[in-house]
Amino acid sequence: MLEGKAVISDTDMLQTMQQDAIRLAAKALDIFDVIDTTEIACCVKKEFDRLYGFGWQCIVGTDFGSFVTHFHGCFIYFCIGSLAFLLFKGAAGPELEASRFASLDAVKA
Repeated sequence: MLEGKAVISDTDMLQTMQQDAIRLAAKALDIFDVIDTTEIACCVKKEFDRLYGFGWQCIVGTDFGSFVTHFHGCFIYFCIGSLAFLLFKGAAGPELEASRFASLDAVKA
């Protein structure tokens, strides 16, 4: 199993949630081919939704950028082999929504 080969880069999760994230990622890698990143992400996301409530997002790949807002205690970024995993429970407040639309307007101009 690949659990022991995980390297956590950043997290604010409790240790038990971190272990669940790594365990589920390793399990998904046992089930799916490493190139099936969408299936791997879907598997991890659905299991975290089941375990910790709805609203989880999962991104899996070898080259991606991100800028996300998350609930406190609900974020982890780790690698297993060449694959990076970003798992978080999304959050947004009214002030974030307003600034998002303002920045989109600037892009359109």
